[in-house]
Formats: sequence, structure tokens, C-alpha cells
Amino acid sequence: MGRTLHPGAWWLWALSLGTAATRTTNPLLLALLVAVSAYVVATRRPDTPWSRSYGAFVKLALAVLLIRLLFATVLGSPIPGTHTLFTLPEAALPAWAQGIRLGGEVTAEALTFALYDGLKLATLLICVGAANALASPSRLLKSLPGALYETGVAVVVALTFAPHLIADVRRLRAARRLRGRPDQGIRGLLQVGLPVLEGALERSVSLAAAMDARGYGRTARVPAAVRRTTAALTLGGLLGVCAGTYGLLTAEGGSYGVPVLLAGVTAALAGLKLGGRRSLRTRYRPDRWNVRAWLVVASGVAVAALLTLASVRDPAALHPGVVPLVAPALPVWPAAAVLLGLLPAFAAPDPQEPS
Repeated sequence: MGRTLHPGAWWLWALSLGTAATRTTNPLLLALLVAVSAYVVATRRPDTPWSRSYGAFVKLALAVLLIRLLFATVLGSPIPGTHTLFTLPEAALPAWAQGIRLGGEVTAEALTFALYDGLKLATLLICVGAANALASPSRLLKSLPGALYETGVAVVVALTFAPHLIADVRRLRAARRLRGRPDQGIRGLLQVGLPVLEGALERSVSLAAAMDARGYGRTARVPAAVRRTTAALTLGGLLGVCAGTYGLLTAEGGSYGVPVLLAGVTAALAGLKLGGRRSLRTRYRPDRWNVRAWLVVASGVAVAALLTLASVRDPAALHPGVVPLVAPALPVWPAAAVLLGLLPAFAAPDPQEPS
């Protein structure tokens, strides 16, 4: 296992890039974040079925971007503009629907604002897709704390269902083409959908049988005082995390946000540690955090931290204006900070090398 990277490191790296994407609407920086994640995925993803899900997330991100532009075109935008591109027929709405319009003038400023806003969400989805393509779901499940084992199983099964579904659809469509049968259109979709659903049902039954045979769901007996302490720490920690996060997001809570957030995280981790006593399971060859994992995590955290700092010190560069409409510029040192996210392409082990 020395030649493999901890799956949690990939998720922390990808979520850090996603956090950096939420701090800017500059399309050049967002495109650079997408390019960084794509390069790392292309060089470091293994040859497994779940690693092919990156393309599906890219398509989902493009769909989100197009839907955002469509809404801005049809429903209008609160952004004022003077550069009218075209005018749609406007529908008259009742008095109770004031503030909403259908059709009308479509300005370049409104579409540009929608493009920037949609591109931010699309970049976040692509970063999550990079984590799905790089981190093994089964190994990630093994690394979860014992208290989150049942929840982790549900999440991992949900995350692995979509890649297997896509693989089944491709396999069945290829088989139908070899037999000279249509694989497109409504008829082809219906004839492919039934075998796909049958395969998903068989996979679910097999998974349930395997989990039952391995004693899934068994718990150990713990004293009542430990259970109450675990519940109090977990609930109090989550409330502290919510209060601390609210403090960080508001100007009035800048003094207490960080201490309350740290206290909440500490209490929640202590509750998860105590809650793990109820889990009767062992780990075979557990993944270890090594130097490479820390380097991968540090690169992502550095990108998120530097772009957060840049959004405070130079907000105009990270949030280009649309009124008046100006061309976005690529800020130098935030762009250099984004390039730090390329470190996993060189620090992470080659997935094709034997472990």
C-alpha cells in the first residue's frame, strides 16, 4: 500500500479547489481551476470503472451552465444593462407576479453575470467529479471513523451507483449495435433501460446479501453514560460548527467565529471517537497518511487560502464587474496560487505502478 495515496487526501484536495472556486467569479481563474483538476485527473486517475465518472460530471457542469444562461434569457436578470443583444416577446403576468418577467430585452451585462455565476457552480461540480475519479470509494469507506460507518456505506453505494449505471448503458448499447438493433431514440432507450434496471436490482440484492453475511449493522454494548456523552458532544459540536460558521460569514461575528468553530469541531471529533466504540469491525491493511498525502492536501489548502486572501485584498480582480461591461483580466499572483494545485500530478504515486 506504499504506492497508493490515501483517498481522503484526494477529497480534501478537490474540496479545497472547490472552496477556491467559490471565492471568485473571474472566468479566467475558474477556467484555470478546471484545467488544473483535469490535468491531475488525466495523469493520476486509475484504470477502474468509477474513475470514468469525471466525464459525466463535466457534462453535468455544462448542463448547469446552460440552464443558468437559459434562465437569465427567459426570466430576465436584476442586473441593469445598456447593450441589448435581442428582444424576446414579453408575456403579460398578473399583478401578484410583480418582479418576475417572461421575455423582454436580453442584455450583454445580464448574460455575462449569469455566465460568471453559472461557471462558478460548474467549476465546483467538476472539482467534486475529480475527487470521484481519483479516490477509491471502497478505500474511502475503510478510512471513515467507526461512528460514520453506516452513513459512509450509504454514501459510497450512492456514489458508485452512477458509474456502474453508465458502464451498463454503454455495454448494452454496444451489444445492440453489434446485433444490428437501434440504440437511440425513445424505443432504444426503453429497450436498454429495462436490462439496466434489472442489473441494478441484481447488484443491490447481491450487495445486501454480502453485507448481511459480513455482519453489517452489528453494534457493541456500551454504558449508558458513554452513549449520553457521545450524543452531547456530537450535538454540541455540530451546533458549535454552525454558530462558528455563521460568525465567520457575518461582520458582527468576526471575534467569536473562529474560537466557536474550533471548539465545535473538537467536540464533534470527540463525539465521533466515542461513538466508534459501538462499531464491531476491523480494518485490513488500513491506508496510512504519508508525506505524499500531506503534500497533496497542503497544495489544495494553499490554493483555497490564497484565493480567500486575494478575495479580501483585491476583490475587483477576483470579481470582475459587468456594469460597465469590461473584459476580465487574469491576476498574476492568484493565478500562480491556483497552479499550486498541480502538485498532486507530480507528488502523488503513479496509479499504474504496482503497489
